Amino acid sequence: MSQERTQTLIASVQRALTLVDIVANAPRPVPVKAISRASGLSLGTAYNIARTLIHEGYLSSEPDGLVLGQRFPGLRPSDDEGIFLAKTRNTLRTVTEELGVTAYLSRYDDGEVQVVDIVDAVASPRVELWVGINRSAHATALGKQILAELTAEERLDYLSRHPLEELTPHTISDRRALLSQLERADGSTMEHQEYALGYTCIAVPVVAPGVLASLAISLPHGQPTGSVEDSIRKLQSAALQLSVKLGTEHYGIGPTATAAAASYTL
Repeated sequence: MSQERTQTLIASVQRALTLVDIVANAPRPVPVKAISRASGLSLGTAYNIARTLIHEGYLSSEPDGLVLGQRFPGLRPSDDEGIFLAKTRNTLRTVTEELGVTAYLSRYDDGEVQVVDIVDAVASPRVELWVGINRSAHATALGKQILAELTAEERLDYLSRHPLEELTPHTISDRRALLSQLERADGSTMEHQEYALGYTCIAVPVVAPGVLASLAISLPHGQPTGSVEDSIRKLQSAALQLSVKLGTEHYGIGPTATAAAASYTL
């Protein structure tokens, strides 16, 4: 680039784009302090730029950091971690606020199950993830739901690469029993104290072009049946709306049409 062209560049715009790029590439919400360190900007400068981008809708502030805002152009592929997080975070927050429990999102990517995001509920803390999802998909509703959506061949391939560890006395560690459970899954999966004692977890599928994910919540074990069934219905409704949103955005349909499609489907 010539010196003349370099001199015409606006430094403040460059700094703002740097912040957006850091957030877009992050798999989790990014605190401003972390952005300051990653960008080399002073904390004050990073705060001022972030505040402007939030005001204009290009970034959005969450309790645990910044994600991309609704005005960010959908020009990058959805498999970018920060882009996917921005598209899904609002759904998790809505579930947490409506049900009063912690919400989780996992995704199947390159043959592995990954936890994408967790939004905590103040009155219902998250289950401590003491064993990574790469070792515990068989014992978690998050993982079971994804395994249930795989083809039989994909499911067997996954299980051949991941031993069925017995994490609690309730964990299904027999392959035949697990496969039978997965084949019976119909729109939701549930595990009772298989991953952590004292918790029941429920998950439902989120499926769109190029996306296989599961939306889940954790409940104290022993909830009344009616309460659990109501939670499943609300979770399925949220997952369906998210699936429609991801699907319509995949095909370049705008947010108005996305909302209309979700309302029609429900």
